[in-house]
Amino acid sequence: PDRIWTGMDSSVNPPSENGLTVKSFLIVLCLIPINVFWLIQLEVVRYTHPTLIHPLSNVIFIIFWLLLLSLFLNQLSSLLALTQAEVLTIYVMLCVVSSLCSHDMMEILITILGHPFRFATPENEWREIFLRQLPEWLTVSDEKALRHYYEGGSTLYTQDHIYAWLKPAVWWIAFILVLMTVMLCLNIFLRVQWTERERLTYPIIQLPLEMVNPDSRFFHRRIVWFGFGLAAGISILNLMNSIYPEVPYLPVKRQSIQHYFTARPWNAMGGVKIAFYPFAIGIAFLMPLDLLFSCWFFYALFKIELMVGKIVGFHGIPRFPYDNEQAFGAYIGLLFFALWAGRGHFKSLMYYLLSILGIKYGLKPIIEDVQESTYYRLAFLGIVSGCSFLSVFSYQIGMSPWVILLFFIIYFLLAIMIARVRAELGFLVHDLHRIDPHSILVTAFGTQRLGTGSLIGFSLYMFFNRAYRAHPMPQILEAFKISQTRSIPSKQIVISILMATLIGSIVVFWLLLDSYYRHGAESGYYETWALGFGRGIYRQLEGWLTFPREVDIPGLAFMGIGVMITTLMMLIRTKFLWWPLHPLGYAMANSWGMANLWCCLFVAWFLKAVILKQGGLQSYRRAIPFFLGLALGDYILGSIWSIASILTNTPLYQFWP
Repeated sequence: PDRIWTGMDSSVNPPSENGLTVKSFLIVLCLIPINVFWLIQLEVVRYTHPTLIHPLSNVIFIIFWLLLLSLFLNQLSSLLALTQAEVLTIYVMLCVVSSLCSHDMMEILITILGHPFRFATPENEWREIFLRQLPEWLTVSDEKALRHYYEGGSTLYTQDHIYAWLKPAVWWIAFILVLMTVMLCLNIFLRVQWTERERLTYPIIQLPLEMVNPDSRFFHRRIVWFGFGLAAGISILNLMNSIYPEVPYLPVKRQSIQHYFTARPWNAMGGVKIAFYPFAIGIAFLMPLDLLFSCWFFYALFKIELMVGKIVGFHGIPRFPYDNEQAFGAYIGLLFFALWAGRGHFKSLMYYLLSILGIKYGLKPIIEDVQESTYYRLAFLGIVSGCSFLSVFSYQIGMSPWVILLFFIIYFLLAIMIARVRAELGFLVHDLHRIDPHSILVTAFGTQRLGTGSLIGFSLYMFFNRAYRAHPMPQILEAFKISQTRSIPSKQIVISILMATLIGSIVVFWLLLDSYYRHGAESGYYETWALGFGRGIYRQLEGWLTFPREVDIPGLAFMGIGVMITTLMMLIRTKFLWWPLHPLGYAMANSWGMANLWCCLFVAWFLKAVILKQGGLQSYRRAIPFFLGLALGDYILGSIWSIASILTNTPLYQFWP
C-alpha cells in the first residue's frame, strides 16, 4: 500500500508540456525576492523555521494561491492561466531558492564572513591563532564596513560597503552554483534507476502533485476539506489564544515532559518532547508502516540505551553510546544497500563513462536512449569539471589535497543517501546534525594530522555542513520525478534549477546584507542569529587549534557497529518480509527531527495500522486525501498567521516548530 499513488498513474504520462516559459519565469522572478524576504523575517528575525520540514510550507502556500489566481485568470482568458507544468516549474524553483536561503545554508554563510575580524580580542587570541590564515578573498575584514554591518543605522548601497562584500559574495555564489551543478549531475545518474526502475514513491511531493493535478479532483473532495477544516480549526483556536490568553489552547506543538523523569535513572534520558502537529501527522501518514513503527521504537530504544549507560557506568567510554558515530555507520550501510540494489544500472553506467575516456573492457553498456546517453555524457563532464573547481577552491583556502578528497566524498555520499531517504521513505526532517564530513574526519584522524588550513576550510564550509535539514540534493531528485510525472522536458528542469540557484543566491546576499546594514547584526532582532553561529563556529576552530584532538578509536569502533547493525537488519528484511524494523529508524534515533516528531510518527503509525487492518487497502487509499488536507490546512493557516505577524510586528501563533 505504501507504493500506491492517489489519483494518478505514473506509468501513463501526458504529452510533453513546457514548464519554463516567459510567463512562469517572470512570475518566479517576482516571487523569489518575496519568498526570500519572508524566510528572512521568519527564520532570522522571528526564529521560526519553515525550511526545516518537508514539503516546504512556504512554497506550498505560494502554489496554493497561484492555483486560485490561475483559476480566476482562466475565466478571463485561457492564455492568462498557468498550466500544470508552469506551476510545477515555479514550485521546483522556489524549493531550490528556499533550500539555499535557509537556516542550514546561506543564512549562516553571511554571518560568519566578518565575525572573526569583528570579535577578535586579546583574550581569545584569534589574531595569533588563525586570523592571518583566513582567506581574504572569502571573508570581509574592512573595519568600517563591518562596524556599520553590526551596528546598523546605515545602508548597503555605498561604494565602500558594496566593494567590501562584492568579492567574497561573487566567489561564494560561484561555489554554491558549482556545488549545485555537481549534485544536479549526480541526480542525473541516479534518476533512471530510482525513478523508473525501482519506481520509488516520492511521498514528499505527493501533496503538490495532487494539488496541481486536475484529474485527481483534489479540491473537489469533501474529505480533503474535512481534514483542512480540522487543522484550520486548531490553528484558529491557538491563534486566538496567542491574542487572548483566556481562550483555550490546544497543545499540538512540542512540549517537554522531562519534568516527569527527574529521578534516577530516568533523568539520564535527557529531554523528551511530545507533539501533535497536524501537518506532521498528515505527511507522515504517507510513510511506509514499518518505518513509522521503527522511528518511535528506536527513539524509545535510544532513550533506554542512555539510561543503561548511566546505570552500568561506561567510565572507559566517556561519550557512550556514541550515537552520532553509530548513525553515520548506519547511513553508510543504508547507502551501500541502495547502491547494491541498482548495481546493474551503475555497472552499465560505469562502463559507459569509461568508454568516454577511451577505456574498453569488451562489455557494451546498456544505454540505448540517445537523449539519456547525451545527458550522462554532460553529467560526467559536469561532475569532473565541478569537482575540479571545488578542489582548487578548497586548496586555495589551505586544505590538504587528501582532506579535500575525503571531505567531498563523504559529503556527496551523505547527499545521495538523503536523496534516497526522501525518495523512498519520505521522512519530513533529515537533519544529520554532527554527522558531517568534518566531524567524521576529526574523529578518524584527529586535528593535528588534518592541519590548520583544513580546519579553517571546515569552519568556512560549516554553512552547508552544520546540518542537512534543507539539503538541496533531494529537491533536485524530486524535480526530476515531477518532470517525469508531468512530462516536463528534463532540459527545462535542469535550466530552471541552475537559474534558481544563481538568482536565489544573489537575492539572499542582497536582502540579508540590506537588512543587517539597516537594523544592525548586533541589534535585538538579529543578535541571536547573526552572532550565534559565528561565535560557535570560530570557538570550535579555536578549540581545535588550542586543544588538539587525537584519533577517536571508540568513535571509529561505533561507526563500524552502526554499519554492522544496519547490514544485519537489511539482511533480515530480505529474508523475512514480516520483519517490522527498518534500519533508518535506528539511524535517526538521536536526531533533532526525531526528538521533535516521534510522537507525531507514533500517531500516524497507529492510525495507519488501524485503517489497514480494519478496512484494508481501499480504506487506506480513501483516507489519504483527508491526511493531505490536514497537512494543507495547517500549512495555509499557519502561513497566513506568519504573514500577519510580520505585517503587524506582533508575535502570533506559529504552527512550527
